[in-house]
Amino acid sequence: MPFNTNTKILATIGPASASKTVLSRLIDAGADAFRFNFSHGTHQEHQARLEVVRRLSKQKGRHITVVADLQGPKLRVGRFKNGEVVLKKNDTFQFDLDEKPGDNTRVNLPHIEIFKAVKKGNKLLLNDGKIVLEVMAKDKSHIKTKVLVGGTLSDHKGVNLPNITLPISALTDKDKDDLKFALKIGVDWVSLSFVQKAQDVKDAKKLVGSKALIISKLEKPSAIAELDEIIALSDAIMVARGDLGVECPIETVPVLQKKIISTCRKYDKPVIVATQMLESMINDPSPTRAEVSDVASAVYDMADTVMLSAETAVGSYPVEAVEMMHHIIEQVEHDPHFIRSTAQNEVHICSMESLGITYAAKELSEVLPNVAAIVTFTNSGFTTFSMAKERPNLPIVAITPHEHVAARMGIVWGVRAVADPEVFKNFDRIEAIASKHVKALKCGKKGDYIITTAGFPFGKTLMTNLLHTLRIK
Repeated sequence: MPFNTNTKILATIGPASASKTVLSRLIDAGADAFRFNFSHGTHQEHQARLEVVRRLSKQKGRHITVVADLQGPKLRVGRFKNGEVVLKKNDTFQFDLDEKPGDNTRVNLPHIEIFKAVKKGNKLLLNDGKIVLEVMAKDKSHIKTKVLVGGTLSDHKGVNLPNITLPISALTDKDKDDLKFALKIGVDWVSLSFVQKAQDVKDAKKLVGSKALIISKLEKPSAIAELDEIIALSDAIMVARGDLGVECPIETVPVLQKKIISTCRKYDKPVIVATQMLESMINDPSPTRAEVSDVASAVYDMADTVMLSAETAVGSYPVEAVEMMHHIIEQVEHDPHFIRSTAQNEVHICSMESLGITYAAKELSEVLPNVAAIVTFTNSGFTTFSMAKERPNLPIVAITPHEHVAARMGIVWGVRAVADPEVFKNFDRIEAIASKHVKALKCGKKGDYIITTAGFPFGKTLMTNLLHTLRIK
């Protein structure tokens, strides 16, 4: 399909979308990237799905991005004698390390880290925040609580601890096994769950190395406290609104979303907005008006990517959900005030020569007539990320000699990626190469201008110091 939008769509693969036929239809409907949720499925299933995505990418001439989403630590209560209990307001309820099935007075909590971290007065949220408990007292193996908001609590329901930093790694043993496998099969990005502090990102980067890029999922209030450092260390960010809305007051989530998006653009980092974007389309063929407005708001905020979770993983209308998201993006991006209103309040500080070049390219694109595209010649992707940050009102064509770099661009705003092994072999051919690919992507025609950015010496990583204009012949 022709590229006619800049905001990207990340769709989650699951039972409803795992077949080659449905995956093909999702790409045709507008999906730019696929999320492999390692909380579900086997390694064999993920590998088979990745192979299908790669084959479809080649068949369709598209670089479809693959994101491996690691599960992270899952804090859950143990089992109950009868499978569930009802907790009533003002009841006393205890957590302990005893593995015996629980009842309406107690249950096992198999996470010693929680016993170490909680203090009197802390809140514990159960079952996605539906049940709220307050810590009354604790010792090394018991936590006594009072029920503030009651409800039904069943086996293995989740536990959230707002404003508490747990002495626990973002990578469990399962995550490390999954990560090793994901890197082996060649995923493009790794999404890191349960990020509490900048050190979590540093630890993950040591394991990932240069084999993939890291998306940090922001779902803990403690991560917001180290927001700038986490974003600076990460390669991209996901606004994980599900857990964020449980751990933080739910009314603060829209404000946090805007703050995170703005900070990501400050650091030239792609940002994904996720969770419940078209939730009703899990069961219904059309979304609510509020959901349409939610997706549109993320696009107006200049998120790089909007994500579908259960809508495409287990929903009844996976293709329709992607089509709807694509249509919403089209409508917003066709608004004549879309780019202009967003750029009005931006402050540009070019701390590096590379950032000055990309900023100048965007400014030049607005005054030079008949500009078809901005072409970034990139070895690592850094030049392209910097150009995307500027949000030019033109296609960004990233030309790289590396397939793996091109494959990473499916979550980066406005980018059409091309892998060309000839790109850095001869500096004198950059005009011909740029013209060829811009025409092939149907972004421009004979006589149009192209603005190019690159590094000189040609192909040097993290060096953008060249701005050049040319006309398509």
